[in-house]
Amino acid sequence: MLLITILLLFSVFLLLRGHDLPGGGFIGGLTAAAAVALYVLAFGAQAANDMVRVRPRALLGVGLTAAVAAGLIAVLFGTPFLTGHWLIIDLPGSAEVKLSTVLLFDVGVYLVVVGTVLTMLFALEGQ
Repeated sequence: MLLITILLLFSVFLLLRGHDLPGGGFIGGLTAAAAVALYVLAFGAQAANDMVRVRPRALLGVGLTAAVAAGLIAVLFGTPFLTGHWLIIDLPGSAEVKLSTVLLFDVGVYLVVVGTVLTMLFALEGQ
């Protein structure tokens, strides 16, 4: 179980660092799906399905919606589809948090990849 937790945390790390360095939603999603695949091998498909608690197809839909929303936000600002826009939030102590449509798109890709791979994994395991 410790390995699964480490892999899931590493997948989030890959997702978040992918904006500036190698990584991103695709490889992060594959890493998360690999963690669940290991769980399936160790405990079975039903236990993995109970652990996930969300239908994989729902993840797919939410991810696709997030990715499209990232593109439409740019259109609302009068720029081409999928142009990156940033929201900078100033925090006390001269710190700031930068949120971007690029991150929203990467989260969407992450969820689409996880949802797709888990849908295939559970379908194959069910046969």
